[in-house]
Amino acid sequence: MCGIAGFIDFSKKSGTDILQRMTDAMQHRGPNDSGYEVFEHAAAGIGFGQRRLSILDLSSGGHQPMHFKHYSIIFNGEIYNFKEIKKELEKLGYSFHSGSDTEVLLKGYDAWKERVLDRCIGMFAFVIFDRQQDEVVLCRDRAGVKPLYYYWDGARLLFASELKALCEHPQFKKEIDVNSVSLFLQYSYIPTPYTIYQETRKLKPGHLLTIRLNRQELQERAYWNVLDAYNQPLTGLSQHEVIQHTEALMKSAYNYRMVADVPVGVFLSGGYDSASVAAIIQAGSGSRIKTFTIGYKERAFDESQEAKKIARHLGTDHTEWIVGPKDALEILEQLPEIYDEPFADNSTVPTTLVSKLASKQVKVALSADGGDELFAGYNKFNQSLRYTRFSKRLQGVLSHTMGLMNPELIPYFNKKYNFASRYEKMKLIWGAGQPQYALKYISQYLTESEVHHYMQVKPEKYRTNFDLNGELTNINDPLNKLLAIDYKTFLVDNNLVKVDRATMSVSIEGREPMLDHRLVEFLAQVPQSLKVKDNVNKYILKTIVHKYIPQSLMDRPKRPFIAPLQEWFRDELKEQMQYYLAPERLAKSGLFNAPHVQQLMEKYISGGKVSHQKLWNILVFQLWYNRWMEKL
Repeated sequence: MCGIAGFIDFSKKSGTDILQRMTDAMQHRGPNDSGYEVFEHAAAGIGFGQRRLSILDLSSGGHQPMHFKHYSIIFNGEIYNFKEIKKELEKLGYSFHSGSDTEVLLKGYDAWKERVLDRCIGMFAFVIFDRQQDEVVLCRDRAGVKPLYYYWDGARLLFASELKALCEHPQFKKEIDVNSVSLFLQYSYIPTPYTIYQETRKLKPGHLLTIRLNRQELQERAYWNVLDAYNQPLTGLSQHEVIQHTEALMKSAYNYRMVADVPVGVFLSGGYDSASVAAIIQAGSGSRIKTFTIGYKERAFDESQEAKKIARHLGTDHTEWIVGPKDALEILEQLPEIYDEPFADNSTVPTTLVSKLASKQVKVALSADGGDELFAGYNKFNQSLRYTRFSKRLQGVLSHTMGLMNPELIPYFNKKYNFASRYEKMKLIWGAGQPQYALKYISQYLTESEVHHYMQVKPEKYRTNFDLNGELTNINDPLNKLLAIDYKTFLVDNNLVKVDRATMSVSIEGREPMLDHRLVEFLAQVPQSLKVKDNVNKYILKTIVHKYIPQSLMDRPKRPFIAPLQEWFRDELKEQMQYYLAPERLAKSGLFNAPHVQQLMEKYISGGKVSHQKLWNILVFQLWYNRWMEKL
């Protein structure tokens, strides 16, 4: 696990000093070793930098940049099955000088070029300089577990694991993309491929970006797409066979993620996803695995007691931490540094805290993201199908009728929680008439019209993976269409960002066993009738977990893994909110309509039925702006 950074500068004005600043901005991603090299080329100066967190082969044999023949590589991530690939390469005559997966990947690229990725089970972002082909290739793993950003202005390509590294290059322009701000306010994250900065992109998961050095041009192409898996015919296996095969894949995926030369632990929230990881790994382990949980004094948000019961049943070595507003305030001040573009999922607080807790005992922590996408856990999937079950004609009539009324003037209902927003969403859902668009609107914290209300400038509309339509035509299972969209949106740009940055902030490696591509591809072909059965979401996963943990320990209302910010903002964190959302500070960026934001905040503080997430999104942007653009 590492942080990687570099440049391809056709003006040849970038040197080792700039490369070192870019790379060392991510020291937290790799405190154990560093490497910086600038390569000479007729067309451009090429810089490769790497900060290393030693997980496999703790010796100097894993030092990067690594070279072989006419190739040089910097690599972030893990190839869990590297030993099997290594044996295959040895049969082809390759020899090895280290126990690192980086060397295996490099020589595998020499043997098979990009087809080596077909053999790789893992998470990764890497950059390879191929002197023979006069090209540099950037690559990101199938799910997007590992990040990779790039900036292209026509004269230079900058790339890095985090945006803060790009900010260290003197030619990088920190110009806010107003359209991305709009997306952030809607979803609480900025969807791929966009970022907060102009001319700056996230490399899409499952994609390669090639820059031809002599032509000075970029080409991006996919080597894997989850839609290809969902477009396959549905499996004809029986329920028993599906469950049996799923469990076998889970065992393989989970145990692969235990491969390390350092201590490994598991984040245990008390829900089915993390319980499945802890249960299967503990069942196959000869010793007690370490599990970690964050709890709250506010009972409505606390799952620590449930997690403790599960840990006790499984026999894990369990550690918990009950946190309060003071702990949250400390994290709040760190968020803009950890998440260096606006990111407002409020589970960043507990995720960062549980990472901090785990870092005292382990160097690798397994999370369980992807469970809701793969097994259909979120209620938003049910809602999207239920709300659009009527004929399109009837939905159109309902939407038109709603457009004739002002929700603020509807008696009784206008006093309900967040009613105007929910009213607007239903109007949009029935106006679109399709489940995939229902998912889009349900996923928004602020609708586009609300964004226009709170922003002073009118943004243009960017197309995102929520707007997939024709690409889904071959998916004949309505629920699977929604799971595919969520995989390409909320999973990659919210959940994976959250865990990667939180774990890396305390120099531990976060791993995502549920996102093994073999498991993803198989479950994509499992029909809706098995994923949600007898009105039970996650039917397959729950059936498997009940083999290890009694159903009586697991069955309870689903609680989101979030911090109780709604309570804290009306008390301990109120001053923070009032400070950053004051009119004079909102005016600094020139983006917000200060009177409208003030009105929203005052209504919330006075006990109005307002969604705290709207204010949280704006507050997070202000915190980010204060750190990266201008002091407020």
